[in-house]
Amino acid sequence: MADLLSALRAANIAKAAPLAARMRPHRLANYIGQEKVVGKGMLLRRLIEADRLGSVILYGPPGVGKTTLAEIIAHETKRRFVEISATASGVKELREVLESARNRLGEDGQRTCLFIDEIHRFNKAQQDVLLPDVESGVIALIGATTHNPFFALTSALVSRSRIFELESLSRDDIAEVIRRALSDREHGFGAEQVSIAPDALEFLCETSDGDARRALGALEIGLLSNSERPLLYTLALARESVQRKAIAYDSGDTHYDCASALIKSIRGSDADAGLYWLARMLEGGEDVRFLTRRLVIVASEDIGNAEPRALMIAVAAMQATEFVGLPECQFALSQAVIYLALAPKSNACTVAIETARRDVQEKAVIPVPRHLQDKHYAGAERLGHGQGYAYAHDAPDGIAAQDYLGVEKRYYEPTSRGYERDLSDRIAEIRRRLSV
Repeated sequence: MADLLSALRAANIAKAAPLAARMRPHRLANYIGQEKVVGKGMLLRRLIEADRLGSVILYGPPGVGKTTLAEIIAHETKRRFVEISATASGVKELREVLESARNRLGEDGQRTCLFIDEIHRFNKAQQDVLLPDVESGVIALIGATTHNPFFALTSALVSRSRIFELESLSRDDIAEVIRRALSDREHGFGAEQVSIAPDALEFLCETSDGDARRALGALEIGLLSNSERPLLYTLALARESVQRKAIAYDSGDTHYDCASALIKSIRGSDADAGLYWLARMLEGGEDVRFLTRRLVIVASEDIGNAEPRALMIAVAAMQATEFVGLPECQFALSQAVIYLALAPKSNACTVAIETARRDVQEKAVIPVPRHLQDKHYAGAERLGHGQGYAYAHDAPDGIAAQDYLGVEKRYYEPTSRGYERDLSDRIAEIRRRLSV
């Protein structure tokens, strides 16, 4: 009787589960996507097939199949699947789970696959609790995280784990997930008279951003909110079901990756790419002050004197952003990104200061030449400070032929691009005069 009630309870819970949960495959052969990770001949697939799993960290954005893959691994290796969430579990619960795993292994010989969702939420002490049982093989740990494990997890846990990065699903993968949900009679809508229009399918694949859970959620909302059958899931129904597209953006990898893409697009003179990454960050809720700081930096680091006005434009955009705020500051940011992208590029200023600072850090410090030392105090004349200094404005062209460093050094080497082309001629003449 107890078994019957348990089975009924499990069936009712499964029936109430959302479509994305019901459609999770249980065999590796039915798993969609991630060919670079679990495709034929790939390392994780070989580990599963050889039952030599060890500790595994699955790293990737939401909805790419991390939980599903963990359940499949446990099923394929015939292990007991135990799932906990790092957001809701503490050290006490973790120790109880590990103790149960040890007891099962000792009494029944049954191995445990411990799946920890959002494992990056565990602090160092919680992660350290896992280490003895991971090392001894009591559990096969599978951690799932949306954060880069090399930053989010302790080095001890990372060194004992194999890291597998899962990517967003392709449009073809999302389309296949949707088709399976429409044809599956047991877990999906195969028993109902429903179909999807090609443009609606394309729309779901586009707006889901590689997130199967998001695509299936929009499909389920549209089908369950319309009781008429037969039903064609149209583009209009898809738009209504998706509503406003949610932008995947976080303060971790996405923040830094998008910032890197923005800077590299500007450096590469691609204004269109720069505008896209700017829009991506704005839509994701990025701090506009962070954006303006990056633009000011790139104006000097990657453009410099090839176009001196670039720094003026970037600083003006920063001031405009502070003055008007969102949403209107997007126009100043757009103007700045376009101008910086199209400006001639030079990192001569960057190389110059980096080389000079390296000399200061690594080589003997150059003393200030006596004729350049300060003489505006009582006693300076007695020490000979400032004697022999040639006032530059007294020279006919404003360039006094004297030594300003004491050794021969050249840090700034202007390029032949933009305004630096003119500076190149001038600095050559100045260096000639100073060496007289």
